[in-house]
Amino acid sequence: MLRRGRRLEYLTLGWNLVEAVIAIGSGLAARSTALVGFGIDSLIESTSGAVLLWRLFGDEKSDLREERALMLVGLSFLALAAWVGWEAVSTLLSRAGPDESLVGIVLAAVSVVVMPILARAKRTVASGLGSRALEADSRQTDLCAYLSAILLVGLGLNALFGWWWADPAAALVMVPIIAREGMQALRGEECDDCHLDLSEAVPGSPVDD
Repeated sequence: MLRRGRRLEYLTLGWNLVEAVIAIGSGLAARSTALVGFGIDSLIESTSGAVLLWRLFGDEKSDLREERALMLVGLSFLALAAWVGWEAVSTLLSRAGPDESLVGIVLAAVSVVVMPILARAKRTVASGLGSRALEADSRQTDLCAYLSAILLVGLGLNALFGWWWADPAAALVMVPIIAREGMQALRGEECDDCHLDLSEAVPGSPVDD
């Protein structure tokens, strides 16, 4: 179970990094605020996930460094929310809609399928280990699925019906979700969830087993 939990965390980090590169690249090409914002969010979540994984397998002396890292993650999320909101409103006012992005649509569709599967697998492992950290991370993965669904709707409406405003509208819907992630990190909620070492979940079993 411990090894499975680790594999799920590494898989999530790897997926988010790939997702970020594809989303940002295709978003810039299509001038899609929602797609670029989604990609940057994935990049920040990769950092947040790395902090969580580091804390799970770190020592108590890493508390201060973790708090600083999470503060930077939280500020990054809030800055992203402000940028996405500004860009979305500017696009709506200028009526400069984005181009169609087939790559973005495929990416969002795959994410809608992959993220719930990852979240469910994490909850199963979290239940078996009694780990609050993995349970909290599974909720974060659920949020990724919601963002993917919002992105898919916005990109799909623009591609199918030429509703240029669907992309910035989807971006605006993303803003409170991204801002919420930022506030959670600033409040240290992820930090609190990480204080349960996985070795405590299986009495008598070292983390490295």
